Amino acid sequence: MIRAITSFGYVGLAPVAPGTFGSLAALPAAWILHGLGGFPLLLIATAALFPIGVWATAKFTAGGDPDPSEVVIDEVVGQWIALWPLSAGLWFSGAEPWLFPWPGWVGAFLLFRLFDIWKPGPVGWADRKHSPLGVMLDDVIAGALAALLIAGSAAVAHGVVP
Repeated sequence: MIRAITSFGYVGLAPVAPGTFGSLAALPAAWILHGLGGFPLLLIATAALFPIGVWATAKFTAGGDPDPSEVVIDEVVGQWIALWPLSAGLWFSGAEPWLFPWPGWVGAFLLFRLFDIWKPGPVGWADRKHSPLGVMLDDVIAGALAALLIAGSAAVAHGVVP
């Protein structure tokens, strides 16, 4: 069960780029969560998955590699955070819950992967912790950075900011 959690249903066992596949798998999961309960459900699911991810990662990595590539639950949490501005925007505007604004979702995916791979500033700091919390936290921070850029881009695209 621990392996199923940390690999997000075994998606992390992909032979190449498991982190990218974990982030990709997070997209339809987030879309379903948003469709079923809007931004509040995505927010609750993200908040619930973070401590579960820390716990499962601690169990899975005990005595071994502190950040094995098959652990992708961190990518799922980070990707969901990157999607928060899109989900919140749809929710608060009263848009159809099953709407899929693909440009924003593609942008959130690409920005999250960029920050997760590049590891600028605070993302790298968290990654260097080499602990289950660090494993999860670097992706949370990468997701937050992506979310900030997505929110800013949406504000410009929708004429909120000239």
